[in-house]
Amino acid sequence: MSFDQNSAIQKAKQDLAGRLGISEGDISLSGVKDVEFPDMSLGAPADGEMAAQMISYGWRIDLEAAGKSYEYRGDKYQLRLKNFKGQNHVVVY
Repeated sequence: MSFDQNSAIQKAKQDLAGRLGISEGDISLSGVKDVEFPDMSLGAPADGEMAAQMISYGWRIDLEAAGKSYEYRGDKYQLRLKNFKGQNHVVVY
């Protein structure tokens, strides 16, 4: 799967809605920006994951739901959820 910024935002909303058991309409986009990440895991490696140490360009996607903030990181190849319940998650790779 290949992402652009808009499709990454949509997939992040779908993923968060599923994790929280709420409607996508209950999730708002609080911000999105272009970012240089330090490695191929977008600076959010899953447990035990090793990532190539090279700059990766993508987006930081900040979502809000029920008064809490959630950070997704994506590029054209993958989408990750950072620090959800203390862990990073690979959503799509």
